[in-house]
Amino acid sequence: MDSTVTLTKPGSKAKIVLDYSQIKKAAMVLRAVNHGLRQSIIKLLEKKQDMVVTDIYVKLRIEQSVASQHLAILRKAGVVDTKRDGKFIHYSLNKARLEEISGFVDDLVE
Repeated sequence: MDSTVTLTKPGSKAKIVLDYSQIKKAAMVLRAVNHGLRQSIIKLLEKKQDMVVTDIYVKLRIEQSVASQHLAILRKAGVVDTKRDGKFIHYSLNKARLEEISGFVDDLVE
């Protein structure tokens, strides 16, 4: 089965190529960032650039397990990068991934 389909924009000759695997990845990222607490984590990481889970849960006044669950969702979606430093895992935003998805969404809604 082909994983792409080509559509014609209404009132235009412009073609839209939809790659279903790319759409599925984008949907995963959009679901990951479409949550208030995860948006707060993203804002924190935007300000601080690099944080460990302890700093995140203390700053947001949430349980460590809650912070870890939400960070795992963001990590799986490729929104955050991790770097191990001994027993600590440092989290930072994957800005390239966010820009990629933002561009993809912009292309879809044009």
